[in-house]
Parts: sequence; C-alpha cells; structure tokens
Amino acid sequence: MNSKLSKTHSFLQTPKTGDGRRFFHPILMMYPAHHFGKTYTDFMTDHRVLVESNMKCLEMHDFDAVSVISDPYREAAAFGAKVYFEGNHSPKADILIKNASDVDSLRNPDVYANERTLDRINGVKYFRELLGPKFPIIGWVEGPLAESADLAGISETMMNMMMEPDMVKKLQRKCLQTAKDFALAQIDAGANIIGVGDALCSQIPPEMYDEFCFELHQELFEFIHAKGALVKLHICGNITHILPSLAKTGLDILDVDWMVNMADAYQAMGDEVMLAGNLDPVSVILEGNQSYIEEKYNEIEKVVPRDNWIVMGGCEIPPATPVENVNLLRKLSMK
Repeated sequence: MNSKLSKTHSFLQTPKTGDGRRFFHPILMMYPAHHFGKTYTDFMTDHRVLVESNMKCLEMHDFDAVSVISDPYREAAAFGAKVYFEGNHSPKADILIKNASDVDSLRNPDVYANERTLDRINGVKYFRELLGPKFPIIGWVEGPLAESADLAGISETMMNMMMEPDMVKKLQRKCLQTAKDFALAQIDAGANIIGVGDALCSQIPPEMYDEFCFELHQELFEFIHAKGALVKLHICGNITHILPSLAKTGLDILDVDWMVNMADAYQAMGDEVMLAGNLDPVSVILEGNQSYIEEKYNEIEKVVPRDNWIVMGGCEIPPATPVENVNLLRKLSMK
C-alpha cells in the first residue's frame, strides 16, 4: 500500500478495523430519518435528530463512518436564500443570483452566525462527543459549481457558463471561500473527512470542467488537507468523461455513481485514491434479492483492489430499503 493510501486508511480506522472487513459507509439521509420515526425535515433542521438517527443506523448496521450530509442548502441559507421544507420531500430554495450585480453584492456569510450552517457544525460536535476521538466523521460542504447553481439556478448557471462565464467564475470564487470557511468550522468541530458535493460537474463536458472547476477543486482540496482532513468528492451521475481530470485534483476518496464502470474508475484514479460505490441504490440495494445483491457486489470486488474500495451505493440509500439488504452488504464486506 502506498503512503497516500495508507494515510487515507489511517483516517478511516475505527475500533473494529483490522478484523478483515472492508470499509462500509453508505450515504444516508432519508433512510435514518425513516428508521428513527422522524420526517426528512426533522432530519435536515435539527442536528440532534440527524445524529441520533444515524447512531441508530450505526447500531443496526455496524458502519465504518458517520456523516452530517443532509441536503444541499446549508450554505445557500447562510448566503441569504429562503429554504422551504415539506415533510419527507426534498427542500427547495429561492434563487438569489439573477445577474452580475447580484454577484457583486453577494457577501460571504459567517457560518457560525447562520442557523443552518451552525446546525451542521453542531452535528459534527455531537457526533464527536458520542463517538470519541477514533471514529471517522464526515463533514460536508457544497462544491463551487453546485453552490453557484443553488444560488443562481441549475439551468441558468449552465447557460451562463456559455453566455456570462466571468459572472459564473466570480460567483464560484465566493462559493469557494464559503466552502473553505464551512469545511474549517467542521474540522475544528471534529470532522476528519470533508465530503464535497459538486453534482453539476457530471452534466458538463471535460473542457468546461477543466475551465470552471478543476483549479477550484484543487484549491479547496489543498485547503482541507492543510487543515488536517481528507477529501471525499461526491458527484452524482456519470463522471466517466471527467475521470482523468478528477485524478489530478488531489482528492482522497471518490464516490462513484452506479452508471460509471468501476474498472474504468479504478484505471483512471490509480492506486492512490479510494473508490466508494457503486451499487445501484434502487435496482440493487432497494429492490434486489440476496443473490442479486451478492452478484453485483462480486462484480465490483473483481475489478477494484481491496485496499481501494469502500462499499457503498452509488448515491443515497432509499428510505424504504429493507434492513436485511443493508445488513447483507455489511456481511459481504466482512468476507
């Protein structure tokens, strides 16, 4: 195992590491809320519900990490966007940025002063109080392009990347600064891994990723490393076309969604990066029977070395997923 991968493994150690099992920590949002008898809104708006429901899942499934991931609008709320919660549905937010003058007037928030960002910081603190110093805790921030889209709209951001590229780049710079501030606050609270969600990157061609995102990702990842944490990058969707660029950003863990071939991902990322994924959360983890789940698990096991794989769905575990299916993944990861 090379030194970079060995460092990543050291950050992922739990009191149970070393018994031969693979690391196993899927993305959990609606699933823990469901099993804790709370709404998704409860989960997103109260760090105690988020932490305690995740702790219930930790007890149920023996995961190897916990996370404060919940929804993409923490930073947007801190910037001033109104966020609307609707029970068990995903939230929505008002668009703040409609033109270049809106970007000019946008001010970076104090992440300790806003209720939603502070709630996530307190979630990290609560996890660390409950789990002690040795358990992996994953903080979470929005990547610069995703946060720009949260503030300006997805379609509008993609159009402006062609029509008003300087405006988008200026907005991304402000989003990058808040991502740094928010990441540092969570590291100071006890997170030793920072998840970065930048979903819109899967929807742009490689040349646009390189122009708009590559250097900002490098800068953010270097900042997180300098503050003592690892980087886990999550980009929903098919990222096959940007894998060569992602391999140069300096990330430590790459989430791989179900539509990406894991052999291709491993070939592109090499031996220094851990790949987390990429079982289809719906057709495999939610709907699959035992033999089908094991078949799909074995397909990944054959193409990614043990040291480079974190067992996970390609994205979030659906709330109605049978408990026995998640437990089966834990059992398979022990062999």
